[in-house]
Amino acid sequence: MNTRKATLRDYDAIWDIFQSVIKTGDTYVFDPETPIEDLQKHWFADLMDTFVAEKDGRILGTYIIKPNQPDLGNHIANASYMIHPDAQGKGIGQLLGEHSIHYAKQKGYHAIQFNLVVSTNTAAVQLWKKFGFEIIGTTPNGFRHQSLGLVDTYMMYKKL
Repeated sequence: MNTRKATLRDYDAIWDIFQSVIKTGDTYVFDPETPIEDLQKHWFADLMDTFVAEKDGRILGTYIIKPNQPDLGNHIANASYMIHPDAQGKGIGQLLGEHSIHYAKQKGYHAIQFNLVVSTNTAAVQLWKKFGFEIIGTTPNGFRHQSLGLVDTYMMYKKL
């Protein structure tokens, strides 16, 4: 398994992951009906770096990393990760997490902050805690979970 920068040739494979993940409405704020045209602004915008995890020519996961805020807040990174549902539970999240932390340090970021981690996404919360992220805030009822209704969200932070 290797991690590399994504190219536009990866667009369809990333779209397959993106739409598979958001259609459940349980971990990301994107509308489950988001059209493919919106992937450009959500995953390939100029201000972000996009990566993929690939094995035997198949893209199994992807992440983006970007400044959390513009200008005077751009020393803190923000990142988002998606794993193809068929490949979950196989260490790809860990691989991408390790890669993103290393990349963020290399780019000179001082920290990584996740602005919205759905509290019921226990696998993600546990993984980020394992990497040393702390929950630094909670938004009560911050997410409209498609099957559970309103659930809390966490802001998580890791100093680099």
